[in-house]
Amino acid sequence: MQQQSAMTYPGATTKTCLIVEDSIFDQERIKRIMDKSFNGVFVAVASTIDEARQHMARYQTSMILLDNNLPDGTGANFALELAEKPEFAKIPIVMVSDWPTPFMFDKAQSAGVIHVVNKSDFGARYIHAALNYKPQRKQAS
Repeated sequence: MQQQSAMTYPGATTKTCLIVEDSIFDQERIKRIMDKSFNGVFVAVASTIDEARQHMARYQTSMILLDNNLPDGTGANFALELAEKPEFAKIPIVMVSDWPTPFMFDKAQSAGVIHVVNKSDFGARYIHAALNYKPQRKQAS
């Protein structure tokens, strides 16, 4: 997992964005958007779902930017996995994929992903939406 040294890792009050993306090019592109538009947000990068799980087990995560096609599984399935765990279910997720499919959209919607966006359309507005996302409370029946 690529991230800054443990000495510079943020405190509990700093917002942390976890980028789960195996393409170095796309990692750098997303990091540039973060650096240009969002001061004070720490960026951690995982290249696989397993690395993302390790990060989330150790550090608080404020939002996730998630690719769908990863070496060890799909982002949509990982989003479903996170949705089933109360400690992770409310973390806003934006899926950033080369080829969003209707099947992926359905899984993402079931997992509560807030946006599914093509990599070529991805920009700061999606990060802003995730950083300001407030989960909806379910009404008692």
